[in-house]
Amino acid sequence: SRALGFGREMLMAAALGTGPVADAFNAAFQFPNTFRRLFAEGAFNAAFVPLFAKEIETHGTDGAKRFSEEVFGVLFSALLALTIAMELAMPLIVRYLVAPGFADIPGKFETTVRLATIMFPYLICMSLGAMMAGMLNSLRRYFAAAIAPAFLNIILISVLGYAWYHGLDAHDVGYGLSWGVLAAGIVQLAIVWVAVRHAGISIGFRRPHLTPNVKRLLILALPAAITGGITQINQLIGTAIASGQNSAVSSLAYADRIYQLPLGVVGVAVAIVLLPELSRALKSGNLIEAANLQNRSVEFTLFMTLPAAAALWVMSEPIVRLVYERGAFAANHSTPIVASILAIFGLGLPAFVLIKAFTPGYFAREDTRTPMVFAAISVGVNVAIALSLFPSMGAPGIAVASAVAGWVNALMLLGMLIRRGHWGRDIPLLNRIPRLVLSAVIMATALYFAEHYFATQLGPGSPLVIKATTVLALVGGGAALYFITAFGTGGADFGMIRRNVKRGSAKSAPPEPKTGLDE
Repeated sequence: SRALGFGREMLMAAALGTGPVADAFNAAFQFPNTFRRLFAEGAFNAAFVPLFAKEIETHGTDGAKRFSEEVFGVLFSALLALTIAMELAMPLIVRYLVAPGFADIPGKFETTVRLATIMFPYLICMSLGAMMAGMLNSLRRYFAAAIAPAFLNIILISVLGYAWYHGLDAHDVGYGLSWGVLAAGIVQLAIVWVAVRHAGISIGFRRPHLTPNVKRLLILALPAAITGGITQINQLIGTAIASGQNSAVSSLAYADRIYQLPLGVVGVAVAIVLLPELSRALKSGNLIEAANLQNRSVEFTLFMTLPAAAALWVMSEPIVRLVYERGAFAANHSTPIVASILAIFGLGLPAFVLIKAFTPGYFAREDTRTPMVFAAISVGVNVAIALSLFPSMGAPGIAVASAVAGWVNALMLLGMLIRRGHWGRDIPLLNRIPRLVLSAVIMATALYFAEHYFATQLGPGSPLVIKATTVLALVGGGAALYFITAFGTGGADFGMIRRNVKRGSAKSAPPEPKTGLDE
């Protein structure tokens, strides 16, 4: 799905570049996608799956079916009411919330409203699909939930291929992509719905009623949704502010797609593995093991993300040029802006992954309120900095605000864990951090000089094969240099890698379903 997602983004950049239709599409899709990420995926499944599994254990399949129907009735009714209200109010929502900067641009505002109206029902499909995927995971049936997200990319790539073959203009491409998103939502929901029926659970509609189980689900899910969705909230705010400048919305979206790769791979892996293990250690009263789990997770997180952050900072322009620069994506305008945003996002990458490593320390202790408060504070920081920097810096100023807000959130989470005595002093970790930073700096310095040495091969006029080969060689060489330096200075050792890989393969739960456009 990630590979298909990169293919889709490359085709979309070639077809739309960072022009007005690209801005309109990305702004329009950001709104339902934010709701989906807040309420439909991680937080919902974190609350729903344990309760569903408990019903299976205590009341069998009939009890699980009854519970899922209760949740389905409430969820479907709430989503239907929300969708109707949002569809009717879409012009006001776009004007005052999603993209206020588009209101004074003829044609752009109307296009955004139409595209958002087409795509918003996607929220219903994805939210119900996330519920079905959670049921399948609880029943240990993983294939349908794992394969479904790929169909979004398959359908959008097909739309872009059709548009290229028939020579459609940018507006027709934008509308085609919007209908493609809605069609993909229906297809994905159908896949998991059929899989659930095949698993032996046929869900009927029940009149919505707040039963004790549904109330418990809401109590668990809402704070976790806000906490886990902090990145998406900041992105929605960034989109609203960026709408005041041409190309800013789409530039932020293209840069976000690239930096989401290390964030998704490392961050999600750490969070999925750490929470159940930490919960087991705390429930058994093994505080030493709990502290060790937290420290080793942070150690592994920094080991993986510091070189990624350094590489994005130094090599952002060659990466953007390789991935996006073709067709309507202009070398003299689009590439420099997207590259500068990506470089700044890279500086915030370790913070956003550390947040995923710190929050299980609260969730495992059934404290969802404190991370939610810290998330709210970081949103305030993000808004204040973005509004201050955007007039002078443009879209890169929003990236600065996002990175700073991420570090503020991560430091608050760590500080409170230390204050409560939930984070012990760990000498091996304190010794390794500066050595890992030094290794990343050495790698970044080498990449900087290598990039200048191969400037001709990496330039806009270079053939794609030579450009790709050079970028991959620099990435591989930089990675090798980092690992050699990290192991040579004692910043890492094979025992650390072996422990984390073994823990991930032996004890981790299957990942929660991913259905977003960034897949």
